[in-house]
Amino acid sequence: MNGLQSLTPKGTVKELDKYIIGQDEAKKSVAIALRNRWRRQQVEPPLRDEIAPKNIIMIGPTGVGKTEIARRLANLAQSPFLKVEASKFTEIGYVGRDVESMIRDLIELAVNMVKKEERREVEQKARTMAEEKLLDLLLPSMPTPVAGSGQGLEMPAGAAAQEPDTVKERESTRDRFRQMLRDGKLADKEVEMEVTQAQTLPMVEIFSNTGMDEMESNLRDAFGKVFPRKGKMRKMKVSEAYTILKSEAVEDLIDMDKVTSRAVRKTEQSGIIFLDEIDKIASRQGGGHGPEVSREGVQRDLLPIVEGATVTTKYGMVKTDHILFIASGAFHLCKPSDLVPELQGRFPIRVELAALGKEEFFRILTEPENALLKQYVALMKTEGIDLVFSEDGIGEMAALAAEVNRKTEDIGARRLHTVLEKVLEDLSFQAPDTAEKVFTVTADYVRDQLSDIIEDEDLSRFVL
Repeated sequence: MNGLQSLTPKGTVKELDKYIIGQDEAKKSVAIALRNRWRRQQVEPPLRDEIAPKNIIMIGPTGVGKTEIARRLANLAQSPFLKVEASKFTEIGYVGRDVESMIRDLIELAVNMVKKEERREVEQKARTMAEEKLLDLLLPSMPTPVAGSGQGLEMPAGAAAQEPDTVKERESTRDRFRQMLRDGKLADKEVEMEVTQAQTLPMVEIFSNTGMDEMESNLRDAFGKVFPRKGKMRKMKVSEAYTILKSEAVEDLIDMDKVTSRAVRKTEQSGIIFLDEIDKIASRQGGGHGPEVSREGVQRDLLPIVEGATVTTKYGMVKTDHILFIASGAFHLCKPSDLVPELQGRFPIRVELAALGKEEFFRILTEPENALLKQYVALMKTEGIDLVFSEDGIGEMAALAAEVNRKTEDIGARRLHTVLEKVLEDLSFQAPDTAEKVFTVTADYVRDQLSDIIEDEDLSRFVL
């Protein structure tokens, strides 16, 4: 939870504004939910354990920023974040993934996050260990071989050609080699070392797509303990050997018990699960046969996870009581009240996201730090072309995207990707061969590229 103290709700919204245009209500809701996590940590137990997260349902059409809000929120909080489609789960007893697999995936992400943090902490020590092992390979504790003998290396120019007589001389030689190694002078030299090979279990792959994805991982761990990894002698360049030795040193230095403990705590206290397409598992009014029954079954399987359950994972037991669940759905054919009442009660905060129009599209193209136009400018820069978008050109693309959304299926801001790709298709194709170093996209150019498609509604359905 480090860093959350300085992240006030206003500060969170300000950070989200850098990447997401509009949707102020949704930003406000997730900012409060994030702050409540920090507030809960300040409460003394046992009351702290009684404070449950206030889960959120985002309601709105596709492409309006639901997923992006949740993803950016997780980045801000440095929390384990998992996006999963609710429609991929099936009721227990059917072929498909069971709902507990989302918790196993989340703890896996948390372990990787903690391991990454630990790697940074042991990086310097690992470098030193890798250097020492390389020096042992370069300077074996035996008389220095003559050139071409195939063992060790020739001494650098100016170094003694005979075996060192004293520890001091040997250390001096080792220091010279260490400096040459750091300066990259030995990068292309070859050394021979043992490289471990991971055991492969091809027969386990059969189970992966039948809801038993955890079994493969557990069996790999079990076989790894019973059958040690095989080692194979390989000749390689010093630069490659250094990378392998450093990676092995990092793994040796990391305390996996500590990593596992931290990851479980991180998952339980700050994990975020984004349940997309939750409307796809809502039963339509009057349902009760066929797929409707299965949908309700998935909801009932989800319920204990959202309410608070203990899930068995390969890293131990993980409690879901304080994991924040953010659900989203378009709810075109149904409404949140079509979910089973118990599940509705576990998502007390509901926020509706507005559809996007021409003004929002214009801002999306220009304002965010990762704006689409900035991405295309950077891509064309690699070809030596300065790509310029005039204000009327941007406005025309925004207007056309809004018009296509209105006439066909409304896919929100994702329509801008298709419009931009079509507008810049010719330029992207000719960029490596063109002599023109400055290219300006104007409103007339946009209309020339898209007019035929926009006017033909049937064609626009396929192309845009």
